[in-house]
Amino acid sequence: MRAFVFALASSFLFATTAGATPKRVASLNLCTDELLIMLGAPGQIASVTHLAHKPAETPLWKQGRRYRKNDGSLVSVAALRPDLVLTMGGGARDRMGIAKRLGIPTLDLPFPQTIGDVRDSVMKVARALGRETRGERIVARMDALRRSAPLQTADTIWLGGGGRSVAPSGLAAQWMELAGFHQRPLSGDRVSLEQLLVKPPAILLRSDYRSGQYSGEQRWLSHPLASGTRRSRTIRTDGRAWTCMGPLMIDEVRRLRASR
Repeated sequence: MRAFVFALASSFLFATTAGATPKRVASLNLCTDELLIMLGAPGQIASVTHLAHKPAETPLWKQGRRYRKNDGSLVSVAALRPDLVLTMGGGARDRMGIAKRLGIPTLDLPFPQTIGDVRDSVMKVARALGRETRGERIVARMDALRRSAPLQTADTIWLGGGGRSVAPSGLAAQWMELAGFHQRPLSGDRVSLEQLLVKPPAILLRSDYRSGQYSGEQRWLSHPLASGTRRSRTIRTDGRAWTCMGPLMIDEVRRLRASR
């Protein structure tokens, strides 16, 4: 282990001094990938995860493919000598412990629970990158959405594969409210085909995440009832934006408003 840490330390020998604007930033999480791509200057981005290269996972995949990919581990970016590492939700203890021992600056964001949390994360990353102006522009767009939120919302069920839905008080439901949809409370945050038949919502907000994938969840969605009934209207939403529910939701909310 000591030899491993020493080898990594050699890779970071020429890292930027503390307090300087980072020049080689690596992200180890899809959600921080998206924040880094949206906020960072192209020359600052050293690496993003392999998920940021996949069209099925993020709308930013074309931008993501401009940068080297990693597997989400600190080891996979060591040779790039990053002077800042972004991640979310804590990650593995070993990874963060090694980074601390080597003096590698890290920014570990919490998983957001509210739109306010998303706002805070945007500004934390923007400040860390020396890109406050860019962060303020994104936050201003979020604030504009909140000020212009529809006064009336429609009874809605957000629907994913296998009948998965979302909590009525969670972050997803908060974004839905900004689009004019009110998430119906559901036991276990799931809905059955029978429920969709007996008590359909006014709006079925159907996620198209991994719609081309062959799986049990996608087979469930192929049932006619999962496409709505005559008593409900089905609106499709880009499920990729709902994975992280970060600032990519701004454009999705605007699109959903226009589709109402």
